[in-house]
Amino acid sequence: MLALRHNGGLRRAMAREPGLGEADMTAPVLQCFGLTRRFGDVVAVNDVSLALHGGALHALVGPPGAGKSTILNLLAGELAPTSGALQLDGESVTGWPAWRLARAGVGRSLQRGTIMRALSVQENVRLAAQARLTPPTRLWRNAAKEAAPQIAARAALERVGLGPDAARKAGALDDGQLRLLTIAMALATAPRVLLLDEPLAGMGPEDGEAVAALLRDLARDHAVLLVEHDLDAVFSLADQVTVLAAGRVLLSGAPAAVRASAAVRDAFAQPPR
Repeated sequence: MLALRHNGGLRRAMAREPGLGEADMTAPVLQCFGLTRRFGDVVAVNDVSLALHGGALHALVGPPGAGKSTILNLLAGELAPTSGALQLDGESVTGWPAWRLARAGVGRSLQRGTIMRALSVQENVRLAAQARLTPPTRLWRNAAKEAAPQIAARAALERVGLGPDAARKAGALDDGQLRLLTIAMALATAPRVLLLDEPLAGMGPEDGEAVAALLRDLARDHAVLLVEHDLDAVFSLADQVTVLAAGRVLLSGAPAAVRASAAVRDAFAQPPR
């Protein structure tokens, strides 16, 4: 069973990237307008607009092939949009690469394939924190001896409940713990926006409840975008739900309204494109 701990000191242990204005708490933290991405003749994402607010969990759902992963890649800077705009704290960050968005406060849970299984759990998270917290002037020093990434890594692991596993090899973790490790790696970069890709996938009921509690806690001090196939979990967790179908926004609104929509039910009944 996964035992989760919450540590409010995580974000105090890490400084924010300079260069962007302080956020207006009533305004979206991360927002996209008319985001479109083409791969040749295929339009994977078509004129999508989203607004992510601090202190809220926004779920992005849709049938297979709807464009959910492409949206995450666009918001994280791992793909450049064909057209459209992206703003962070009201300032344009369109076309920024992933490393620059990460340093500005956009964190994404990575795929498990990016975890270095031969290294310890602590080292995996420390390396993620190092990319965000080590100043360029210290690149020639021994990064393992830098205090800030180590502090950030320990705080992130405690928050997701992996503190007792810090010294274990990452390859020894079970599937549920590996998903928590990817969240810890994102948290260690001091994000204000969290882009989470299926954190509940493969979880049993008991572990799923524990991770759901963690997601609720994370949404208290982050703007969270959650891509998840477990619709029951989505409707119980989310403050806002956006449904994608064939790369377009089909409906966006409160969970109850989305759940009651016949158009949404029809979209999920369609075979993958």
